Amino acid sequence: MEKNRIEGILNKYCKFLPIEIKFGTKSEWVDDANGEKDDKGNVKRIEVQVDNIINNTTPAWVKAPADLKDEDYANFYRELYPMSFEAPLFHIHLNVDYPFNLTGILYFPKLKENIEVQKNKIQLYSNQVFITDSVGEIVPEFLTLLHGVLDSPDIPLNVSRSYLQADGNVKKISAHITKKVADKLAQMFKDDRADFESKFDDLKVFIEYGMLTEDKFYEKAEKFLLLKNTEGKYFTVEEYLEKIKAVQTDKDKKVVVLYANNFDAQHSFVEAAKERGYDVILLDSPLSPHLISKLESKLENVSFARVDADTLDKLIKKDEEIPSKLSDKEKETLKPIFEEVVNKDKFNVQFENMSETEPPIVITQPEFIRRMMEQQKLGGGGGMFGAFPEMYTLAVNSNHPVVGSILKKQKDNKQKLAKQLCDLAMLSQGMLKGEELTKFINRSIDLMK
Repeated sequence: MEKNRIEGILNKYCKFLPIEIKFGTKSEWVDDANGEKDDKGNVKRIEVQVDNIINNTTPAWVKAPADLKDEDYANFYRELYPMSFEAPLFHIHLNVDYPFNLTGILYFPKLKENIEVQKNKIQLYSNQVFITDSVGEIVPEFLTLLHGVLDSPDIPLNVSRSYLQADGNVKKISAHITKKVADKLAQMFKDDRADFESKFDDLKVFIEYGMLTEDKFYEKAEKFLLLKNTEGKYFTVEEYLEKIKAVQTDKDKKVVVLYANNFDAQHSFVEAAKERGYDVILLDSPLSPHLISKLESKLENVSFARVDADTLDKLIKKDEEIPSKLSDKEKETLKPIFEEVVNKDKFNVQFENMSETEPPIVITQPEFIRRMMEQQKLGGGGGMFGAFPEMYTLAVNSNHPVVGSILKKQKDNKQKLAKQLCDLAMLSQGMLKGEELTKFINRSIDLMK
C-alpha cells in the first residue's frame, strides 16, 4: 500500500522531470542474449528485471513542433489523460523565449454542457516540475476549459492570487496565450472554413465563453463566430445580418434576428416565420442568453428575439397594419370565454390582428423577462425574477376563422372549442401535461365522433 502511495506521488509530481527517476525494478520480456531458439525456431524470450523509470524526460512540449507529427500529439494527450476516451479537436504548441519563457501544448476538447466539469485540466510546470492543475490565476477564465500543459520558469510560485494577477510576466503570458488561441481559430477558419464549420458545434461554448469574459478575445472572435440557421447553414455575424436585413428590418430601422433555442419544441413557430420569408437561427448553448445580450450591446441597430417570444407582427413590426375581422364588441364577448378556460394567474388573454394563416392562438413570453430568468438560472440564483410566477401572453388571432366561429356556437360548445384551441397552443409549447393532457386527448376523440 505504501509503495502504491509513493508511486502515485512520484507519478504526479515527477512524471516529466528532466532527470530519470528510478523507483525499484520491473519485469520485462526480452530476446535471449545468446540467441537460443525454441522448438519453432524463434529466438527465446526471457524475463529480466530492469530499472523502473517512472518519468518521461523528454515530453512532447519540450520538443520543436517541426519534430512532432499529429500522432505524437495524440499520444501525448493520452499520456496526460489516460482515462479520457475522446480525442481532442486540435492543439496549439506554445514556444516562446522572449520577453518571457513559455512552452506548452494546449488541446481543445469536445466541450459538454456543464462548463464547471471542464475546468482544472491544464497542468502547470516549471522546468518540467509539476506545480498545479489550477491555473485560474494565470490564464483567462475561458482558457481553463482547455486541456494540456504550460511550462514557464517566469511564473512566480507559492504566492497569493492577487500577487499573481498583478505580476507583469503573468499578465504578458496570459495575453500571449489568449492571442495564440484566437489566432489559431482565425487561421483555421481562413484555411478551411468547411472543416471549421464541422467543428463549430463542439467549439461554440468555448468561443462564447471567451467572448463574454475577454474583450480582446471578443475583438478577434467576432470575425469567426458562426451563427447556424435552422437549415443547418453557417454564417458569420456580418454575413447573416447582410442576409436578413432586407426582410427582417422593422419600422424603426432595426434588424431583428429571430432565434430558437430548441428547434423541435419551437418547430411550429419556426415554420410560421419561414412562411413569412424570415430566417431563424439556432442558439442552444448554455451561454446563449448571455451572448445575445453581449451582441446586442456591441452591434448597432440589431436586436434578438426568440421566435416564440411574441407574434411575428410584434417581433418584427412593419408600417402596415392588419385590420381585425372581429369588432371590439365581439372581442369583448369572446375574451371572458377564453379567460374561463385558462389559469388567469398564469395567462394574460389579449387579441391580436394576425394573418389568417397563423394559428388561432399563440402563447408567448416576453423576451426581456424570459431572457433575464434564463441568465439568472445559469448563474445559479433566483434574483428579482426568481420570485415572480411565470407569466405568458395568450394571443388570440382575431382574424382566424375558427376564432370567429366560436361566436356562433352554443354556450357549452363555446367553452369546449375555446378550451381545445388553448390546449392546442399549450401542446405546441410543451406545456400540456398530466391530467390536462389526458383531458385534451379524450376531448379530441369526442370531437371526432
